This record gives sequence, C-alpha cells and structure tokens, in this order.
Amino acid sequence: MTSHVRHLTFDSHDAYRQGTFWAEVLGGSIADDDFPGDPEALVTAEGITLLFVTVPDAKTVKNRLHVDLQPQDRTRDEEVERIIALGAKQVDDQRRPNGRGWVVLADPEGNEFCVECGEAERAALIAAES
Repeated sequence: MTSHVRHLTFDSHDAYRQGTFWAEVLGGSIADDDFPGDPEALVTAEGITLLFVTVPDAKTVKNRLHVDLQPQDRTRDEEVERIIALGAKQVDDQRRPNGRGWVVLADPEGNEFCVECGEAERAALIAAES
C-alpha cells in the first residue's frame, strides 16, 4: 500500500492570518472550526489542502519547498498584482522579454512562492513562437 499527501503544512507565527491570506490567494476557505488565535488553520481549495501551524521559531532561510501558482482566469501579471494587494511582497522577477518566466513573491510571513503564466497565456506564447 502507498501513501498520499494529505496536506502541505507550513510553520507560522499566526496560523489563522496565514490561512486567511492563502484562502484568499487560492479561492479556498478556512475550516469552520478554526478561529483567530487558534494554533492551526486548515485551508481547503480546489486540488490542495494547506495546514498552517503556529510555532515559536522564525523563518531564517529560503524555503526548501515552495508553491508554484498558475492563474486560471487571469494573466500572470494580473495575478501578481492581485496577490500583492492581498499582502504579498515581490522577492524576485524572472519574467522574460518573450513573455515567459515567473515572479517570486513572499507571503506575509516571508514564505516564497512563484506565479507562472496561466494555461491560456502559455498556449498563446507557444503559438507565437511557432
């Protein structure tokens, strides 16, 4: 018998705040029994479940694992703007002149993640290169 990934777990200083941010980013929701001040917050969104757990230690180095986001109904650049408005900060810009590439953002507690081109945007880039 094999295992499956139940959820990805993130250490955080404020699990509920992190959960709220990621629920907004992913269009998901926080579990009904999670509230501000709770030691953990479970976020469920289409295709993924994230668990945020409050820990005392601070993030000190770059993530060894990160999330790559692909927008479903907007461009990469529109998604970057939306997520920054939710409280993320831009860390790095790997966008290329030909439209490819990604943007590295950090969530409110500094966890890095990337925003790539959406499927339609990627298809248009491939067609333009043909």
